[in-house]
Amino acid sequence: MPTRATKRGPLRTRLERDCDVLVCGASFAGLAVARELAGSGARVLVIDRYELGERPTSACAMPTVWLRALGLMGSLRQSFDELIVHTPRGSSRWSLPWSFSTFDYRELCALLWSQGSCREAELETATVTGRHGSTVCTDRGELRAPLIVDALGWRRVLSNGAPIQPPNARLSRGLEVHPPGRGEQLQLWIDPGYVRAGYSWSFPAGDELRVGVGSFWPAHHVKEPTVRLAADLGLAAERYQGNWIPHQLRDAVEDGVFFAGDSAGHCLPLTAEGIRTALYFGLACGRELRAVIESRLACEQALRRYAAFSGAHARKYRWLLAAQRTVGMLTPTRALPATTRLLERPRVAAWIFNQYLAIAPPSFVRDRQVRLPRARLATAAA
Repeated sequence: MPTRATKRGPLRTRLERDCDVLVCGASFAGLAVARELAGSGARVLVIDRYELGERPTSACAMPTVWLRALGLMGSLRQSFDELIVHTPRGSSRWSLPWSFSTFDYRELCALLWSQGSCREAELETATVTGRHGSTVCTDRGELRAPLIVDALGWRRVLSNGAPIQPPNARLSRGLEVHPPGRGEQLQLWIDPGYVRAGYSWSFPAGDELRVGVGSFWPAHHVKEPTVRLAADLGLAAERYQGNWIPHQLRDAVEDGVFFAGDSAGHCLPLTAEGIRTALYFGLACGRELRAVIESRLACEQALRRYAAFSGAHARKYRWLLAAQRTVGMLTPTRALPATTRLLERPRVAAWIFNQYLAIAPPSFVRDRQVRLPRARLATAAA
C-alpha cells in the first residue's frame, strides 16, 4: 500500500479556518464540487486524509468523452474502443460506441484541482472523525461552515445514521495489483473460477497493467483470486490497492449536509463504475452550492433540489442492481456465454452502452444547470 504523505510533526498544526463551504474529501466528487465553485467568491476549504492524488482506490478508468469534456486529457494513459469478455465457454469481442480510457490518478486530481482552485480555495490534510450539528470534527481541530459536503467515500463519515459495516452491508469489494507491463486489450472475465458473483479485469495503462477481481458479495474474499489471475496472465502480484464499493443509492442530503460520490451510493451497480458518477453528482452538488453563494437559492432549497436530482436516478440504479443480481445467477450457467455473444452485435452493443452512458452524460459538464424532472422540480421548489 502507498505511504501516507500527510503533514507530520511541527507541520501538523491546529487547523483553524473560517469558510463558506467545507468540502470533506479531495477525490473525484469533492474536487468536482470545488471546480463548480471557482470564481464564485466563496471561501472554500477542501480537506482530506491524504495529499492530493496520493491514494487511488480503483482501476482509474472512465469514458474518454468525460475526460475530454472536463479538460482532463493530460492525465490519459490509454484508450480502447472494444472490450474483450471471457467466460468459461469462450470469449466475446464487444465494439464500443465510445472509447474507454485509463488515466493517471495523481495527474487527473491535479488538473481538476487547478480548475477549481483560486485564491479563495484552500486544500488541507486532516482526518475527519465525525460531526455534531454544523461542526465537523477532525484530528486537527473542529471546523464550521454554513455549507458542508461529505465526499469522503462509502463510510459516510458525516452521517449520524447507522454506520455501514462490511461484510453485512450493500457493498461490493474489489482488489487489484499494478504490475509493470503493456497491453492493447481491455479485458473482463465473468468466470466463477475467479469469483462466484462478480467479474475480473485487466486494464492496460501505458507502462503498467491494472489487474483485479471484484465481488458483488462482500463476504467473499478477493485477494487469492486476484493473485491467481495475475499469475495466469504471467504477471507479478505487486502494488496492491482496493476498496469497498457501494452498489445502492443512499440519501444525498441529511441534516443539512450534502453527500456526493460513494458517500451517497452514487457508484453504479453491475459495473462498479464510480468515477464518472462521482464527477457527475459532484458537479450537480457544486452548482447548487454556487446558487446559494450567489443568493439565487436558499440553502434549504438547494438541499431539496440536490436530493431530488439524485433521487431522479433511482430507477436506473435499481435496473442496474437487478442486472447485477442476474449476472450473479447466470455466471455458473450456460446462459452466460449466449448473453455475452449477443452484445457482439454492433447495434445491440451500441444501444446498451449509449443507454448506460446516458445515466451520467458528458453533456452535463457543459450544461451548467441542474435540470430536474418536472414532478421533482415542483417538490424541490416547495
